[in-house]
Amino acid sequence: MHDILRQRRTPISRQDLMDELGCSQATLYRLVGELRDHLGAPLEQDADGRGYYYDRSLAGSFELPGLWISPDELQGLLTARHILGNVQPGLLEDELDGVQHRINQLLDQQGLNFSAQPERVNIRRDAGRPVPAELFEDVMQALFRRQRLKISYHGRRRDDVSEREISPQRLTSYRDRWYLDAWCHRAEGLRSFALERIRDMTLLDEESVEVSETELANELDQAFGIFSGPAEHSARLRFTPEAARWVADEIWHPQQHGQWLEDGGYVLEVPFGRSRELEMEILRYGCEVEVLQPDFLCRAIRDQLREALKRYDG
Repeated sequence: MHDILRQRRTPISRQDLMDELGCSQATLYRLVGELRDHLGAPLEQDADGRGYYYDRSLAGSFELPGLWISPDELQGLLTARHILGNVQPGLLEDELDGVQHRINQLLDQQGLNFSAQPERVNIRRDAGRPVPAELFEDVMQALFRRQRLKISYHGRRRDDVSEREISPQRLTSYRDRWYLDAWCHRAEGLRSFALERIRDMTLLDEESVEVSETELANELDQAFGIFSGPAEHSARLRFTPEAARWVADEIWHPQQHGQWLEDGGYVLEVPFGRSRELEMEILRYGCEVEVLQPDFLCRAIRDQLREALKRYDG
């Protein structure tokens, strides 16, 4: 019935529908009710009540849901609903209300009754860094209009503010934080900019320089972390049996490799470029991890642990 209605430009009579579907009038009425009231189809009747049609202004955005939703898809819907409601308060609020409502409908159709008790799912974003809604919206406009931006950027590592002209390429969400991957015309290379560190921004008339998806992936996606550059090294880490029970289930990088040891320990191999972010992740496990390779990463972790120990001596 959905296929019949979406392909027509004019109303179709009840009799024609029954003939095409091979059903009775009672079955037709049941299908109409299910399609319109349960599935939310933009189904309308003509003036005399004998013909059915889809509202053309809404038909393009309506599709029947799948017959089932996998655990990954269900998690995706829950996460999407959370992001729409919380990631950037005030951003496209009216436009996104309809999307959230539709997600709620899809979840309800799985028997979850999510609309009546959304508090049953709690997604915490403790490590997230909020971005002003106006800045987020301006970045989106530049990104999709393919225009350059002039930004004042405060880098944490050097604690300085620099002026940059950039060509936005994509927006990346990484560990509940937003980054703008862009071609930096000053550095003449790809860079990732944390949105919350942009102090000022101006939309320029010049068109953005285009960077291919392959080049973006090779430069920004091959190594561990968000600022690591190309994967030039491979870290080999050995975790104790206790830590292994957590690490074995973690995804540090899509190209990682793991191996269980006879004593219950776990060896993880991770590609990386610049090591700063990886060092921070390794230090999170304290004495439960040992860097096996490469030597320069082992020395960096050892030196940081020594400096940390000095703060507690005496």
